[in-house]
Amino acid sequence: MKNSSKNNFSAENSKQYKKNSNSDFYSKNKNSTKKNNRFLMNSPKNDNIFNRSDKNKSNFSSFNRRKPTAKSSGEFSKKARDIYQESSNKKNFDDWIWGKHSVFEALNSERAINRIWCTSEIFSSEKFYTLLKDLKSKGVLIEEVSWNRLSQITFGAAHQGVALQLACSKTITLEKLIFLSKNNSANPIILALDGITDPHNVGAIIRSAEAFDCKGIIIPQRRSAGLTGTVAKVAAGALEHLPVSRVVNLNRALEELKKNGFLVIGLSGDGHLSITKFNEKTPIVVIVGAEDKGISLLTQKKCDFFLRIPLKGKTSSLNASVAAAISLFHLTSK
Repeated sequence: MKNSSKNNFSAENSKQYKKNSNSDFYSKNKNSTKKNNRFLMNSPKNDNIFNRSDKNKSNFSSFNRRKPTAKSSGEFSKKARDIYQESSNKKNFDDWIWGKHSVFEALNSERAINRIWCTSEIFSSEKFYTLLKDLKSKGVLIEEVSWNRLSQITFGAAHQGVALQLACSKTITLEKLIFLSKNNSANPIILALDGITDPHNVGAIIRSAEAFDCKGIIIPQRRSAGLTGTVAKVAAGALEHLPVSRVVNLNRALEELKKNGFLVIGLSGDGHLSITKFNEKTPIVVIVGAEDKGISLLTQKKCDFFLRIPLKGKTSSLNASVAAAISLFHLTSK
């Protein structure tokens, strides 16, 4: 019994000793921390340390979002002005016209127009409605956009709600293209472009088409590059000698061509018939699709034949302009 009481006493003493020692240790460390903090706060050399730690805390609490550095309004305006000038230099506005009076005069002068952007107020106005509706029926792409979107397109110009891009060549109606092609040849060949939006490809196709005596080009109003300056430059003068018709709906245009005795041919890598074995002597419309998507499903239904260009190498496909040139060479040499 005596020994056990001693053991109990010693155990209680040890617990109390540990408690006191831990509290003393905590208080000593606390005091030393305060002392170190006072030393650091009074030291000018360590101001950056506190700033850095505070910054890290704020970054951590706000999911590492960094606050923007405060700048004067003059610096911001200069930077915005530089960005505007750089963006304006990248975009060529030589063939653009904006402003109500300037655009109205351009529309009445019957200049070749590629595209028009306008607000809904301008489109429905008494002054512009008839002109815009007539141009839309002739294949000119007209887009109704918001005021802010038009400001973005023109990089903040005083557009007054309307802007247009001129075309490098005038287009003709489909009826006129059919009439001219049949008068110039017994078995004319016309190219129709489906979804080719790259102006370099369109320009190269026009150049090849004129070189191989193609009688005309059909371009849909949407999902196709217009007759811009880039197209004219790549075409290298061929655009001046080749009639182009811009149609509102390509599939309806193909139906009209079929009624006038044209055979509709689609170029496809999956075509069952090689172009070298095609020997039909009749007016032909050759459809060239986009490189990534090919001919659209609705347009495929209008095709009478699907022709492929036989490839002997490991390359599985050709550029759209190259495929058009090769197919025209085969079809016109027979």
